[in-house]
Amino acid sequence: MKINKNWMLAAIALGGVLGVLGCGSKEGGASGPDAKVSGEISIDGSSTVYPISEAVAEEFRNANQDVKVTVGTSGTGGGFKKFSNGELDIAGASRPIEEKEVAACKENGIEFIEIPVAFDGLSIIVNPKNDFLSDISVADLKKIWQEGSTVKTWKDVNPAWPAEPIKLYGAGTDSGTFDYFTKAVNGKEKSSRADYQASEDDNVLVQGVAGDQYSLGYFGYAYYLENKDKLKLLKVNGVEPTPESISDGTYTPLSRPLFWYVNVKSLEKPQVAALINFLLTQSTEIIESTGYITLPAEAYTAAEGRVKERKTGTVFHGAQPGMKIEDILKS
Repeated sequence: MKINKNWMLAAIALGGVLGVLGCGSKEGGASGPDAKVSGEISIDGSSTVYPISEAVAEEFRNANQDVKVTVGTSGTGGGFKKFSNGELDIAGASRPIEEKEVAACKENGIEFIEIPVAFDGLSIIVNPKNDFLSDISVADLKKIWQEGSTVKTWKDVNPAWPAEPIKLYGAGTDSGTFDYFTKAVNGKEKSSRADYQASEDDNVLVQGVAGDQYSLGYFGYAYYLENKDKLKLLKVNGVEPTPESISDGTYTPLSRPLFWYVNVKSLEKPQVAALINFLLTQSTEIIESTGYITLPAEAYTAAEGRVKERKTGTVFHGAQPGMKIEDILKS
């Protein structure tokens, strides 16, 4: 898919991430795409990224029957905790790594390579029986979700809406989705009202919204697509999340990039190197099958080059609006 304004709209909304914070570069490369390998691979982190991780892992296992890949859903923050302790080969993340997480990696001697894998449009969802709302503004979302919000009913948001209690469903505090949503909507990361049903498991949120007529929730676009028969998707500021609006930047500020972070030492394992190579060279159709939006081909090529050259650290800070994701990866 062609990307025009690229991921920077999402990156700007995220804010607060670091410049390049690796420990230099090393020469090296991943295993070839047809190499048959064995062993174990551990992946954990974002529940939003989980469908991508699981789908890629499944296809990789089909071609490499002697590889065992475990994929967990501890949330982005939970995954980074395990990753910085050396417990994981790969951490899935729905936001870039933060300063404290980079510091934890450095403290424990963990070097990492940052790999953007796809785009997501964070989706605002209501129950299908909701007949009074099809479009919501970011301002109204903030009124509902901001820290200290006094909103209890839909009428508290808009006098034209019913005086029915709002039941809220959203990401848990270990989730990168929580970090992203609070920054994009409330203006400050981790700033949110606390009286809502929180979970790092997006399936729990899906079931909650589907079961309550006056509910409101948010989670990744792929989870909406998977459950669209029992959910209603809202436009945000007049724009519906679609593959086109997410990739071209018009679905703002809720479009965002998704990531894998790989431990450099883990790349010494042939099975991990082969999986990363598989992700970057053979997985675009797999990613699309999960409902997420693929990056430009040049972005995957650039990421492949970073892996081969062992370019460590995060480059998703300090980039200027209008810069293409493939150009960021070449820096």
